[in-house]
Amino acid sequence: MIRAAALLLLLAAAPLRASDAPYVSTPMSVVDAMLEIAQVGPQDYLIDLGSGDGRIPLRAATRFGARGFGVEIEPNLVRDANAAAKKQGVADKVRFEARDLFDTDVSKATVLTTYLFQSLNLRLRPYLLAKLQPGARVVTHEFHFGNWQPDRKITITAPDKPYGDPRSDVMLWIVPANFSGQWRVSVAGEAERELRLDQRFQMLSGGFAGKGSVEGRVNGNTLRLVLAGEAYSGVLDGDTIRGEFSRSGAAPQAWRAQRIQRGRIDVDAGTETPFKSGSPMGDSR
Repeated sequence: MIRAAALLLLLAAAPLRASDAPYVSTPMSVVDAMLEIAQVGPQDYLIDLGSGDGRIPLRAATRFGARGFGVEIEPNLVRDANAAAKKQGVADKVRFEARDLFDTDVSKATVLTTYLFQSLNLRLRPYLLAKLQPGARVVTHEFHFGNWQPDRKITITAPDKPYGDPRSDVMLWIVPANFSGQWRVSVAGEAERELRLDQRFQMLSGGFAGKGSVEGRVNGNTLRLVLAGEAYSGVLDGDTIRGEFSRSGAAPQAWRAQRIQRGRIDVDAGTETPFKSGSPMGDSR
């Protein structure tokens, strides 16, 4: 998807310092909103990057039954978080380690949470897109991922917020599968057509040869494409899409697409979107 080896070398050359992510606790109303927007449940494994006192993984375990792992650069906070896990009876579900968040394997996370500086989120972005599985949910408090636009955003009241406006933005991203490339599309009773799909983060563009352009969106391993009067929805399995096709005035029917040339998701190009939340701080946790 991206040049992961080069990225890891770059990240290794710039280790995290405590001053890069000062500890400011996440209000509990925000913690609950983050877990709810991600629809966390007992089947989930949550990783919190910059876990502070551990409140997000602990809440995920005690309220939603999820397993969790928190990484924190301050050893005393890690000690307190592990002690809290024992006290709350979830030490078998949650653990915390003192380590650099950029030296953390996130590949098994189904949910990943952060409350980090904007600059740290942008450093994390290509790593998360390379390592997390399609369909994994990423949730942030206040700070976004630049040109990777959230799939959902809510603003909640946070009366216990330790700074600024007593409201907080909570944002959700669904890690997209790679649908880019050239496809051969089959619909029953019709001639095969070739479809080109270009993908920028979760957004799709492209078109059928000789028949206008399509626009679409990816949600994990699923997609939806729209072309004047036609709509395609489907699920990706390797290099095959299977789903439902509908045309104005006609009953839906099955369609299938086989990838004949693989493309790459565009996650780097373009000028970053300035952060506009108005938050004065670059907090973690």
